[in-house]
Amino acid sequence: MEPKPAKPVEATPAQPALPAAPKRPAWFRNLFNFKFFSDEQPKISPHAVVDPSAEISEDVEIGPFCVIGPDVKIGKGCRLLNSVTVVGQTTIGENNIFFPNSVLGTAPQDKKYKGAPTRLQIGSRNAFREAVTVHVGTEKGGGVTSIGDDNLLMVNSHVAHDVSIGSHCVIANNVMIAGHVVVRDFVAMMGLVGIHHYTTIGEYAYLAAAARIHHDVPPFVKVDGADRVRGLNKRGMQRAGFPAEDIRAIDQAYRQLFLRRQKQSLSSVLEQFDTLNGMNAHVKSMVELLRLRNQSPKGRYLESLRDRTPEFPNAESAPSPPTAVSVPVVPSTPASLPVAAPTPAAD
Repeated sequence: MEPKPAKPVEATPAQPALPAAPKRPAWFRNLFNFKFFSDEQPKISPHAVVDPSAEISEDVEIGPFCVIGPDVKIGKGCRLLNSVTVVGQTTIGENNIFFPNSVLGTAPQDKKYKGAPTRLQIGSRNAFREAVTVHVGTEKGGGVTSIGDDNLLMVNSHVAHDVSIGSHCVIANNVMIAGHVVVRDFVAMMGLVGIHHYTTIGEYAYLAAAARIHHDVPPFVKVDGADRVRGLNKRGMQRAGFPAEDIRAIDQAYRQLFLRRQKQSLSSVLEQFDTLNGMNAHVKSMVELLRLRNQSPKGRYLESLRDRTPEFPNAESAPSPPTAVSVPVVPSTPASLPVAAPTPAAD
């Protein structure tokens, strides 16, 4: 009897490679390497007040005189130094660090707030320096304040109710962000910047020190003073690894939009982009935000929607925050956020 031919072995389909874990930047790793307390101290200081109902990962460090409320959830690897307060319906991701006197999850400074269990959501690998304050959302603002990943919030900065901050942002000392503001990814705000409520800040925007922002800020631009667009954030794009052709396309659009020598209205210039074929994705993001900004007489597109926001009934039905938690350093498509801005009109 002839032996039966061996059944061919089917090749096992290759499994897709798992994405690499995000690497902490050097400045962030150094914060975790810095010794605040000796290794002999317990992970949770006996001088801290931690509600037994709080959900805290085993390796979280909580220093003396911290206060943790009953509805708080803290992910693994977080460090709360001393005198940190976290209360309210606050959920914190992994590997965040909180410096002394930072206060998160307290009630919003809004007279319309009725005490609903609105929320604060924080991503991973953020640094909250001394005296940073972040409030939960309000019933009429959607109910959620959100902060993404890999952000640095410096001393005494304030994030008000219903704000949505993306990822990889730098918020310097004494920056004041009013309620309902949306900050997209990779935004840099220098010290003393003040942002009007319902404003949108486009991705890779640079806000100079003490800038007063009343209108939506387009992506990729530098703003100074009272809403004055001063230039293109080329250095920021180069550091982020933008291809040269993308930077050239954005620069050309910037010149057409903001350096026009003829007396053309911004609306008429925006109409010229409608006829372009194969518009660069980043240019499209800039044009779309400006077009939306023009729809509001106050230069803040989100404010034109304020009466259409459904009132927040309870924590479980709160809507998702309007910005993504993380985006690639050089996004291949423009950020699709329910934000954008109208052309500046006087308040």
